[in-house]
Amino acid sequence: MSPLRTFIVEDNKVIYENLVSTLEELTNVEVVGHARDETDAVRWLQSGDTCDLMIIDIFLTSGSGLGVLKAAQDSRLPVRRVVLTNYATADIRQRCAALGADRVFDKSSELEDLITYCARISDGTATLPAGLQ
Repeated sequence: MSPLRTFIVEDNKVIYENLVSTLEELTNVEVVGHARDETDAVRWLQSGDTCDLMIIDIFLTSGSGLGVLKAAQDSRLPVRRVVLTNYATADIRQRCAALGADRVFDKSSELEDLITYCARISDGTATLPAGLQ
């Protein structure tokens, strides 16, 4: 089975490196790109490169993950979008869902859920979000 081509938007180098190593070790994920801020993430979206999954942090060195979600939604690319944040409040979850996020995971307590989600996408057992049939 092909690896889950993943683009990660995360400004913290340590979190990014730990996330990549964890996902690559425990799931069939291949990281195909990385951005530290909204501008670089949007530029990547507009470049024509593709991925199966975007993992997006909300608070970035400049811009916001909400802007990245909006750009991804506007691009209409058939890509799953999940948010991984320390601020997974009810309001943030609602705002992310409105911008097309398939799931929101809390960095401090739901990392295992993200790993399971990635594994399920990769092995085909995850259901498709609306618009990706």
